[in-house]
Amino acid sequence: MGLFDITEGIMRGVGNAAGAVTRPITAPFSDPVIRLGVTGLSRAGKTVFITSLVANLMDRGRMPQLRAAASGAIQMAYLQPQPDDTLPRFDYETYLSQLTATDPKWPDGTRQISELRLSFKVQPTGFMAGLQGVRTVHLDIVDYPGEWLLDLGLLDQSYADWSKGALARCAGRPLGDDYLALVAQTDAAGPLEEPAAKALAQAYTAHLNASRAAGYSDCTPGRFLLPGDLAGSPVLTFAPLPGTDFARGTLGRELARRFESYKKNVVQPFFRDHFARIDRQVVLVDVLGAIHNGPRALDDLRTAMAEILGAFNPGRNNFISRIFSGRRVEKILFAATKADHLHHTQHPQLTAITQALLREAKDRADFAGAQTQAMSIAALRTTVEETVDHRDGPLDVVRGRLLDTGKQAAFYPGALPTDPQHLLAPARAGAADWGSGDYKIMRFAPAPLTLRPGEGPPHIRLDKAAEFLIGDLL
Repeated sequence: MGLFDITEGIMRGVGNAAGAVTRPITAPFSDPVIRLGVTGLSRAGKTVFITSLVANLMDRGRMPQLRAAASGAIQMAYLQPQPDDTLPRFDYETYLSQLTATDPKWPDGTRQISELRLSFKVQPTGFMAGLQGVRTVHLDIVDYPGEWLLDLGLLDQSYADWSKGALARCAGRPLGDDYLALVAQTDAAGPLEEPAAKALAQAYTAHLNASRAAGYSDCTPGRFLLPGDLAGSPVLTFAPLPGTDFARGTLGRELARRFESYKKNVVQPFFRDHFARIDRQVVLVDVLGAIHNGPRALDDLRTAMAEILGAFNPGRNNFISRIFSGRRVEKILFAATKADHLHHTQHPQLTAITQALLREAKDRADFAGAQTQAMSIAALRTTVEETVDHRDGPLDVVRGRLLDTGKQAAFYPGALPTDPQHLLAPARAGAADWGSGDYKIMRFAPAPLTLRPGEGPPHIRLDKAAEFLIGDLL
């Protein structure tokens, strides 16, 4: 079943939801609602991003590039009960207390979908100031794991097509050879035996977890990594096998059926209930981590970004606009996180690399429609900048508290190239390493904070990201 095949089911199932979502934006006497989707790939920092974004929108002293904050148009921002009672609430207060404690710590990562509503009292400025009074604008932030977004690419794939790609990706990745060895010992055309199906699923899941830990991005199916209450169910007990047209009653035929069930019962409901209702989207990307993990990890990130843009592609998914009366994702921000791990003199290189990754992804996905942008940010700044004496001359470094030891350390990750192709070319060629280049990353702990009244946590370009995502609607 392909992506187009679910049109009729969505039209039946969400006709009422579509009207409910659209009315707050189009009705003349209703408060405008912005639904912002936040996701990320491979430890990109979604929880910290949302927590710092909300804190800085409530206390806007560090948000000069958000025009509505700088001009005073935002008079007040406050949290309200979320509109969807069936979703867990994003635990903002707990996460903020962890980041601002005397001994701060990183909060746990995203493992399920959650939501938070932040409301603004906005006074129009300029020509509209004399025509309109204070209005309320609601920002509904939807947090979900990046693996779920990558799963949308499965909707256009058959089991045979997915298996072919998944098996090809196994080679050279952690535990991939172990899984391929198990496949070689398995008779896919033989009768279904549940222990064999379970062994394959467990081995493939171990491979996906190890690959994600090593910095690879394209690790689908996403629920294999975050199974929740589906753990052990048949819908998660399948794995890729070579071959096509398996006979009835065989292992291969049953795993193919379960793959289709996964798309129907897991991926499609997420698309129908959540993804298709997003107005703006931010995708957080750990570009520095991918560079550190080598050319193959960086090229995998490039492929993953193309898959993400394909999910938003109105050329492929144009029926979404018809279903939701023209609503579609209008803006997508790809944000390279952990910019505080670099001296600011290297931020242009990080942004250029992210833009190059995004450009290639757009070309590969033949993407058109929504406005996209790439930038480098740090939702919570954990370091300070210094220049130290080195045998080759002054060296620009960052200093912070190491996560593993708690000690202060100065860090220089290596000089990123000014030409992104110096990284992308060996990544596309499948190089084993960067050759003469040596790029490192360090795990920093959050720094103790002393915030003045009206200030949110320190950041890098979070205000610029907010201006791109929601500034036009404030």
